[in-house]
Amino acid sequence: MARKFLYFIALLIVMVIAALLALRIWSAELTRFAFVPRGPFEAQQPLRAGFYDDPAMWVSRPGTANDPAQYRPEGTPAAPRGKAWVFFIHPTSYLARDHWNGPIDDKDTRYRTALFVRGMASAFNGEAAVFAPYYRQAAFGSFLVNRPETLKARDIAYADVRAAFHAFIAAAPADAPIVLAGHSQGALHLLHLLKDEVKGTPLARRIVAAYVIGWPVSPAHDLPATGFEACTAPGQTGCVMSWLSFGDPPDARLMIDTYRAEPGLDGKPKGTEPILCTNPLNGGAAPDAPGTANLGTMVPARDLTTGTLTKLGVPARCDAKSGLLLIGEGPDLGPYVLPGNNYHVYDVPLFWANVRADVAKRAAAWSAPPR
Repeated sequence: MARKFLYFIALLIVMVIAALLALRIWSAELTRFAFVPRGPFEAQQPLRAGFYDDPAMWVSRPGTANDPAQYRPEGTPAAPRGKAWVFFIHPTSYLARDHWNGPIDDKDTRYRTALFVRGMASAFNGEAAVFAPYYRQAAFGSFLVNRPETLKARDIAYADVRAAFHAFIAAAPADAPIVLAGHSQGALHLLHLLKDEVKGTPLARRIVAAYVIGWPVSPAHDLPATGFEACTAPGQTGCVMSWLSFGDPPDARLMIDTYRAEPGLDGKPKGTEPILCTNPLNGGAAPDAPGTANLGTMVPARDLTTGTLTKLGVPARCDAKSGLLLIGEGPDLGPYVLPGNNYHVYDVPLFWANVRADVAKRAAAWSAPPR
């Protein structure tokens, strides 16, 4: 009996090892199988005129009850509010594979959206106002394949974001400085907004900075098309901050392969050059920053509904070869670190206090009288 038990334990160990090996070898294939939408693409009509005049179509905006963007983790120091108005585009929160575009009124998606906004957009709430729209986002699985449906789904999502941006600009005071921010899918849409709605317009002069986080940006084929340069100093305005956080050793193949398979904003193929990386610990002033420069990480509760601002000493280094932002071994922030030591979900919480300080410094520099 004891021998049979030992055989059973040995079999379980072999099965676990085999499962871990399969996950390591075929993680991309398994991820695609689990998340890529199965049904046909569903064409959708543009949103009705005035859709974003309805406050219910915003995750966050002034007057929103229990506004997730206005959350302040325990330990956040008090500070006067800045003057900038913030437009934040939330990351992908529709994980189902029933549709290529997530319905705006899906309850589970709205719940996850609020969690992401609480953890990310909250870093920007030291300014005058934060607006974050719901939109018919492209499904998570659509970003794992290169199919015609992928671009169609993104087009629908971007059209919604563009309409929300118009409503935001109409609501903002005509002379208010503006901060633009987006994470993951939201960062992709932000790149297109910069190209289509900001570059070469009077609005460009009002942009404090654009935080294009969690989406690869080509310095040669994306950045010039936005009309903005990369940030190289914490007091600089009218520039772009961008980073993708990975622990050691990093494996970003799934994300980078998808990124390189598509043309840049200029319509040309991307090469193998490093993606844009601006270090959030020093405002892009240098590629490396020690953990002592980290002003505070927002450590989320296991359910992500609350967080505590804690000095964990997380360092950050822009890798010269890849452009990934490497954080060393990486802290234990919860169960949502993705395969390949990808801290995607924690791109902002890792550097929450630094992002907050960075926004405040740039907004103050924009508002300062010329010398």
